[in-house]
Amino acid sequence: MITSITNVGNHASAASRAADDVGVGRSAGHRGGRHRLALFGCVAVIAIVAVAGAVAAVRSRGDRADRAPPASGRAAASASAEAGRSWAPAARRVSGLQVPATAGDGLFALHTAGGDVTFLPGVNLGSTTPGHQPGELSIDSGQYRRWFGEMAALGIRAVRIYTIHPPAFYQELAEYNRTHSSRPLYLMQGVYLPDESYVRTHDLYGDGVTNAFRDELRDAADAAAGRLDRAPRPGHASGSWDADVNPWIAGWIIGVEFDPAAVAGSDRGNAGAPDVKGRYFRSSPDATATERWLAARMDELAGYQAGRGYSQPIAFVNWPTTDPLRHPEEPSSTEDLLQLDANHVRPTAAWPAGTFASYHAYPYYPDFQRHEPGLQRGDPYARYLAELKKHHGDMPTMITEFGVPSSIGSAHSAPLGRSQGGHTEAEATRIDAGLLHVIKDQGLAGAFLFAWMDEWFKYTWNTVRHQVPERRQLWHDPLTNEQHFGLLAMDAAGPPDAVPTALLDGRVEARTDESSLSLTVHRPPATMTLGFDVLPGITGSPPPGSGSRTADAAFVLNPAARTGQAYLRAQLDPVPLDDPKSEARRGPAPNGWRRVELLLNHARVVPGTGRRLPAEIQNAGDLRYGELWRHDGESLTIRVPWAMLGFADPSAHRVGIPDGTTLTTQVSPGIGVTLSAAGTDHQAGTVGWTDWNRPYYNERLKTGTEAVRQAYLAVAQPG
Repeated sequence: MITSITNVGNHASAASRAADDVGVGRSAGHRGGRHRLALFGCVAVIAIVAVAGAVAAVRSRGDRADRAPPASGRAAASASAEAGRSWAPAARRVSGLQVPATAGDGLFALHTAGGDVTFLPGVNLGSTTPGHQPGELSIDSGQYRRWFGEMAALGIRAVRIYTIHPPAFYQELAEYNRTHSSRPLYLMQGVYLPDESYVRTHDLYGDGVTNAFRDELRDAADAAAGRLDRAPRPGHASGSWDADVNPWIAGWIIGVEFDPAAVAGSDRGNAGAPDVKGRYFRSSPDATATERWLAARMDELAGYQAGRGYSQPIAFVNWPTTDPLRHPEEPSSTEDLLQLDANHVRPTAAWPAGTFASYHAYPYYPDFQRHEPGLQRGDPYARYLAELKKHHGDMPTMITEFGVPSSIGSAHSAPLGRSQGGHTEAEATRIDAGLLHVIKDQGLAGAFLFAWMDEWFKYTWNTVRHQVPERRQLWHDPLTNEQHFGLLAMDAAGPPDAVPTALLDGRVEARTDESSLSLTVHRPPATMTLGFDVLPGITGSPPPGSGSRTADAAFVLNPAARTGQAYLRAQLDPVPLDDPKSEARRGPAPNGWRRVELLLNHARVVPGTGRRLPAEIQNAGDLRYGELWRHDGESLTIRVPWAMLGFADPSAHRVGIPDGTTLTTQVSPGIGVTLSAAGTDHQAGTVGWTDWNRPYYNERLKTGTEAVRQAYLAVAQPG
């Protein structure tokens, strides 16, 4: 069966911000953003061949030679074994409680009819769609229904959510699992911190934070049991939950990636908080105040679940910034300021499901992965995971976020090429597949890929100052890596009734969508410069290869050599907003022009050696052939991302103008296009578009997803 999947975005409403933006880093240089746009694979069709119980072969068109390799013998054998076993729940009954999974004695075991599964392969699912902020929880029933089938076809066996989703999520999950009883999708239910005022007050024990989290834990337990009614409230799901998904809950992960400075302050202010001696969870004698607070919340959640007759493993969110290990070679003091240790929160005999250590751990951040001598022998990421596992001893350790984005822009370099961006879709999915194997091979208990779909609202540390924040969810930026971590692309589509603009007597055609300006140049010259005038008031020296003094941005292309470079006039260059000192690293701007670049790291010092490291810069305007442009017979097709034209909000025609450390904006009347070749400048014309408050988009599984499917099938074996 071949399925064509196209989705049009819902109308954007006023952004009701919720505190469940779980993918956004809280310290400079963290994960920050994710996708290298595969322009010419952007057909909104997903071909899924359903064979032998919905094992799918995903086909998507690509333009590079680095496609996923054919299935190895290991993958084929795994797929065969997978097809022959049942994943139906086979919960154990212990002390009157149903226990779908057990975490303890160094092992995580999901109890299924086909035997215990000791490695749980999953994916993280966000809460919103293009045009919306996360607190608007805009995913509809049809999307949940479709996505669950697509996840299963890729070999994904569990889905993790970060907060309470609308009733439709639980209804569709229960229906899917009843219909596919031997191949259900298990749930890792998250509970987010609704009140993050602790970041300001440095007091996690404050009544507002604690009471809000208690209420959220109770509501989450009621929602999972199908016994919750909640009135509309900004930033929260509302409605009537009537589907009980407890039989398929593999575990709970509560909390957030805690801000280290705020939690350190909370620990000092609450040092005298009593030990927790709950019925289900207790704090150890050496637990910090924060660990005691978490133990109390885990005990409360366990009580709610035990009251429903269930015991499922419960963990709290952690990340390398607050891991229990010490990292003396970490250049940023905030990245090794605080240690949170799951070993200090222990279940009692009354909670047979146990607990596990949960980490959001990526191969590119923090910097200690690049500098610790003990991690440099072989694969630094693998060695770091091994150290985490060793530290936790008999407590299973699970990586509940990992992955790399398929974005043009990056936010951090990494060993072994696993950087935080700068990857094609085929490259990113190949790396994701490899990381899944790395996590399994280190003996960890599970791995949840971040993420299922691209999220337009996301921001990252090295582009957030370049944008108008209130409308960021309305457009899709290839330079912001956080927006491109998904297996499922959310491609900008533009209004369905849009028609191209003819320029230069029809020799050039122009279109706009929520991500870029697209041009098709018929009978292109051997080399050329495309100049873009976005603000008529700014003029100066022309860009390379052109005589146009009005151009503010330029693409210099050599189709024969398949090379290209994007430039911005220095007045519009946003990099100084992120670090004015980085200008010394970049050097002078020739004729007042800068390559399109991104800051990847500030200048820093490695503490253990005193080694001084310069600021790191990415040439994000290196136009690799086949991504943003290609030459096809008699035509040259180019996509020019809005950010490479200096736009801070294309949906409102606003161009960003850096002013010291502040971004101001000015409305563009349209984009004047100049085509320069062989010493001649052709004024092609002006491209206009209508402001938008509603984006349109298409869903598409990314190029290379087959490699991820093979990896999921290979690791999903019973213990």
